[in-house]
Amino acid sequence: MTAKKLYRSRTDRWIGGVCGGIGEYLDIDPLLIRLIFIVALLIWGAGILIYLIMWIVVPVQKENWEQNMVTSLLF
Repeated sequence: MTAKKLYRSRTDRWIGGVCGGIGEYLDIDPLLIRLIFIVALLIWGAGILIYLIMWIVVPVQKENWEQNMVTSLLF
């Protein structure tokens, strides 16, 4: 069993892939995550700060061939 990891999405991205990655991790529509960030930005002003921190901290999703290579080397 492999553990789920949070990555920035390479395929579902508008700016940095943060919302796409969160959507994939939580298995929900990334549009909902984007709306939450917009509401957080408008109400508290923290949405942009949280997004920027996650953009820096959360790694980019590996490409499929890289994942396949790592998996084949491990097993």
